[in-house]
Amino acid sequence: MTTRSLPSITSLNEAQQRGWACVWCRAPLGIDLGDDLGEQRVRPAAGAAYSWFPRQCSDAAACQAREGA
Repeated sequence: MTTRSLPSITSLNEAQQRGWACVWCRAPLGIDLGDDLGEQRVRPAAGAAYSWFPRQCSDAAACQAREGA
């Protein structure tokens, strides 16, 4: 698992928020691909709290290479 702090949800697109894409490099993650980073709860200043479901690539080296590109 990651030891990095997750990025702010406001900086992520819908695919990243829903676990369809890596939170770091934005690579698409198919079913059963990537590492689940667990359900995260957001409590905005206004509005109701909600959950988001981040995932990251399983191959950290390839992910970092894509993220740096």
